[in-house]
Amino acid sequence: MSTSIEPLIILCAEDDPDDQMLTRDALAEGGIVADLRFVCDGEQLLDYIHHRGVHSDPRLSPRPGIILMDLNMPRVDGREALQVIRSDPALRRLPIVVFTTSSAQADIEQVYDLGANSYVVKPASYAGMVRVLDEVRRYWSETVELPLAEGG
Repeated sequence: MSTSIEPLIILCAEDDPDDQMLTRDALAEGGIVADLRFVCDGEQLLDYIHHRGVHSDPRLSPRPGIILMDLNMPRVDGREALQVIRSDPALRRLPIVVFTTSSAQADIEQVYDLGANSYVVKPASYAGMVRVLDEVRRYWSETVELPLAEGG
């Protein structure tokens, strides 16, 4: 008997190439089955989820199951991107995990006020990164019930 479960699509908005590589490696080392896609800033994130520009084909840029987003990015930062996403009725239910180095209480409060689902401070160690990414993936793909996508 063969059951086909599609991997969780994780759209990671991260401008640092080293952090992108660390995220990819930590997911792979943890045996995490996910379709990991990267954008380098908040503007590319918005283009991806709105299917604009190089992301205009929804087959090549499918709706993510979760957005993993850095807070401080060039062009459009995480706060601005979060505001835009939460103001769009077709996108406001997308799970968004802010994944950043900042542990400032002001950032945490602002991000939750803007509608983030979770705020995770990036671990300092590689082992911590593997553990945290597995917890995030399991929580959003196995633990919670999510609404069906509106308009895909």
